[in-house]
Order: sequence, then structure tokens, then C-alpha cells
Amino acid sequence: MSKQTYRICCFQRKFKLKEAEAPDEIKDLFERFSENGIMTAEHLCKFLKDVQSEENVTKEEAETVMESALKLVHEHLNIVFHRKGLNLDGFFRYLFSDLNVSISTDKKVHHDMTAPLSHYFIYTSHNTYLTGNQLNSDCSDVPIIKALQQGVRVIELDMWPNSSKDNVDILHGGTLTPPVELIQCLKSIKEHAFVASEYPVIITLEDHLTPDLQAKAAEMVTQVFGDILFTCGAECLSEFPSPESLKGRIIISTKPPKEYLESKKLSEKDNGSQKGKKSSEEKAWGAEISDLSQKMIAYSENKDNGECQDDEADSHHENPNIQQNIAPEYKHLIAIQAGKSKGPTSEWLTVDPIKVKRISLNEEKLINVALNHGKDLIRFTQRNLLRVYPKGMRVDSSNYNPLIGWMHGAQMVAFNMQGHGRPLWLMQGMFKANGGCGYVKKPELLLKTDANNEVHDPKRLLSVKTTLKVKVYMGKGWHLDFKRTHFDAYSPPDFYVKIGIAGVPADSRVKKTKAIEDNWIPTWNDEFEFPLTVPELALLRVEVHEYDMSEIDDFGGQTCIPVSELRTGIRAVPIYNEKGEKYPSVKLLMRFEFVK
Repeated sequence: MSKQTYRICCFQRKFKLKEAEAPDEIKDLFERFSENGIMTAEHLCKFLKDVQSEENVTKEEAETVMESALKLVHEHLNIVFHRKGLNLDGFFRYLFSDLNVSISTDKKVHHDMTAPLSHYFIYTSHNTYLTGNQLNSDCSDVPIIKALQQGVRVIELDMWPNSSKDNVDILHGGTLTPPVELIQCLKSIKEHAFVASEYPVIITLEDHLTPDLQAKAAEMVTQVFGDILFTCGAECLSEFPSPESLKGRIIISTKPPKEYLESKKLSEKDNGSQKGKKSSEEKAWGAEISDLSQKMIAYSENKDNGECQDDEADSHHENPNIQQNIAPEYKHLIAIQAGKSKGPTSEWLTVDPIKVKRISLNEEKLINVALNHGKDLIRFTQRNLLRVYPKGMRVDSSNYNPLIGWMHGAQMVAFNMQGHGRPLWLMQGMFKANGGCGYVKKPELLLKTDANNEVHDPKRLLSVKTTLKVKVYMGKGWHLDFKRTHFDAYSPPDFYVKIGIAGVPADSRVKKTKAIEDNWIPTWNDEFEFPLTVPELALLRVEVHEYDMSEIDDFGGQTCIPVSELRTGIRAVPIYNEKGEKYPSVKLLMRFEFVK
């Protein structure tokens, strides 16, 4: 036990910094699964089966875990440890360690990867080459490399002629973003494409090139990627290949090339622009995740037109003469053709039985289509790809609630990866699933048809499938990762936890623990229940706040976990910073249980 001193004017306040102590429930469990104060490998095996629901664990596996736990205790305490088993302190350290985290860390892909690409959610970035905001930040291959290292599988490049019209640059058209050369981006993609995942990388191209520069771009793509470039040979695919069959391959996706315009103006009309005064919490944390049902109702009141205009690249009018002069080598590269979404929605949402395509909608147009054609969207995305991207007013590279896309089957929910905030935490959480490979199999709910060839109706309220029970015991590690006065200049922090579900509207809710005053190692022992109608789409949100009576609550960390990947029982939950980087020491100790 040590002491911390805080100074207020001429006075000093002293606080005891206690060692982390196991909660009473943990002590009781140790008593139950130990003998004479020692937990052996045999006791541990029974604990793993009875409490952690690891029914198939063997005694040999339990012995391996015990060896690792004993080694961990020895490293922390730097003493000769009891080789027969764990005492209470050792058991408590094991529970809080990386040996016992809430989601598997073995990076093992466990979903069926042999279905068509349209059956998966795919980790997708928007304007991947930008280092910051959408108006004047640098264009670079650095954010592309970072995205690929994080497991992102869809990279977006906007191709424009350079200033001398003899080469291809990547930049955000109609803005002040300094360009980066296409060739540099392509080389970096090749070098880093399969560092985090062996599954295919899709490059979506927004094309503003003349035919001669299309031919030059095609030459660069072909030379850089060589044999790993996937081309289908046919004019259009009749069905998308599987991620398994495309391991280690690069895929090009774009629209049939369009006329090059000298510039592109930001002309998108947007009643939902991010103007106005932000709440104190929004300034510190980013906007709260929007309530999907309320958002859709509000949008329906403002929009009375059920039709949809084409996506971002379709502000460029087609020139039939240029279309006829498309460079054939460029056209040959396009494996996933992007179609148009102009005109009556019912027309472009019609499922073609002999060919597949990709269409793109911005976040607000998606809401419009979802309101009026929700079931059609789900049927369309069973065979075809749907890409959703941020509205044009998000010049600060902020993001939107990705659940609206996922619950309607959209595979490519494209996000700005340059910033941080709650929506991006959800995106990072979703793709922790399936070993972090960047492909997550969609729930059967979105893939099946019934006996009458009907698909799931996303507006229909489903019955509760399971209930997730969560207990938040305690947290520790902040005093190791933060300065003494980081949260409060005059006293230790007052931590509380917000915990909730992001999912379909019926499942989404947020609750919170009580605040524990003046304590670096808070113990809450608070329990919560979350009824889930679609657990396959549910993400567990955890945020730690430091309560401040007079100012904005401080950020104490966050994590987001796919409910389908949760390991039940008592688990250590690593906590991450605003950028999604794991803190070295901060963890929560929690318990998870599913009940029917």
C-alpha cells in the first residue's frame, strides 16, 4: 500500500493507493475450487468447465493454463512460486490476465469462408488515402498501410490526372488535398495487403480519367500486382467467388469508366449537417450512437420521395463517345462491376438471376431506401454487394451508425478511418470477430428465404432469442498508464462504467454503474441484463468515464466486443484508447452469461 498526495492551495490531501483485492465472489469461487488454499490443475479444470463454460477442456489443457498462470505470477512477484498450484492472489492475477480475456486472442478464422462474397460483412474504408479531414489533409499511402495492418479489406482510391495530365494521382477531387501518386499507393497495397489477413483485398476505384490515362493506370495495376490480381474474364460475374477461393488475391471494383471532369464540387444537399452546438459529452467522446428507429422516423418526416439518385461518382455525366473509347486493358481489370442506382428504386434493386453487381449509397440515401424498400434491400444483398459511405457534409472525417447498413445486409459499410469516436469503435468491434480476418459471415436471418420465398422484414419485431447477463466487478491499471493528476488535479479519479448494446433497434440500450469516488482501483459489483432479439448483430459497448461535477467527464477507456464472440464466465476485458489502441495495463473484470 502506498500514498498519493494532492495539493489544494496551501493544503495537502493524502489518499491511500491500495493493492487490487479480489471481490468477495471471486474469493468464494476460490474456496469452492481449491483445497487448503491451493488451486491445482485439477481444480482449475473443474473451474473452467463449471464457471467458464469450457466444457471440452481437458486436464492436459488445464495443466498448460496452470503452467502459464504460475509463470505469470512469478514474473509479477519475482519470487519462487508454489509449483503445485495457485493461491488466492495467483488465481486473482490469472483472472485479470491476458490468459483469460473476454474474446479469443488466437486469431483463428472460424466462420465458413466458402460462401459467395455477398454473404459477408467486409471491413471497408472510405477515402483511405486521406490522413485527416476531407478538405485539406494530405493524401498519402501511410493511412492505407495502417488500414491494411488493422485488417481492413476494402481500400478506396480516387484517381485523377496529375497537373500535367500525363500521370495518375490519388486525391479527393474538388478539395485542397495534396495528391499522392497512384503507383506509390499500389506498391504499398501489395506490400501490406496480407500482413493482417490472407483473405482478399478489394480496391474500389473512383475513376476520373481519360482513356489514355485509364490505359496507363491499367498498366501500373497489372505490373504491380501481377499474378495476384483477380480477373474474371467474363463481362460480368454470374455469382461472386468465395473469400476462401480468393485468398491472397487483389480485386478491382469500379463503375464502367466515366468522363473526366476538371473538378468536382461538394454539392450534396444535407439537412443533417453537423452544425450547431455540441453537448459537453460529445466534445469529449464524439457523438453518441444514433437511435436507429428515431433516426429513420425523423428522416421519413423530412423526405417524401422514395426514389434514389445515383451515388457519389454519378455527379459526373456520362459521355457516350468516351464510353466507346474505354481502354480495353482497363476494362479487363474490373472484376466487380459497380452498377447505377439512378431512377426508380424498384428497378435497380431488382435481382438479376444471371449476373451480380455492386451499388453504392450514401448513409442518408440508405435510410431513405431502407424506409421504403427494406425487404428489397435484404433480398438484393443476398446476391449483390451494397456499399454505404459517409454523407458529403462529414468533412471532419466523422462517421455514422453502421448498424443501419448491417441490419439491411450491406456488406461494405465504408468508414473514415482517419479519426476516432463511437461509430468507429463499433466498426473496430465488429471486425474483431472471426479472428480479425476482415470478413464476418452475415447471420442466416439475412441470407435465407422462407417457404414462400419471402425474406426477413427488418421492421418486424422479433421475439427475444437470448438474454446477456453482465456483471462489472472492478477495474485496475489506470494508475500505471496515466499520470497522477491526469483525471483530477486534486484527488484520485471517480470512475464509472457505461455499458450497453449496439444492434437492431429493439436490442440497443445503454446503462451505467455507480461512480466510485477517489479510487484508482474501483470496485462496482453492478449487474445488468440485455434481452437480445438478434444477438448475431449485437455489439457489447463498454466505456469508462471519470465523473467531473463541474466540467466534462473525462475519457477512461473503451472497448466494443461482438456478442457472438464473448467467452462466458469471469473474464478480463482489455480497455482501449480513443484511437482503438489497447492500453498496456487497464482492464475490467467482468462476468458474462447467456440465459434463454
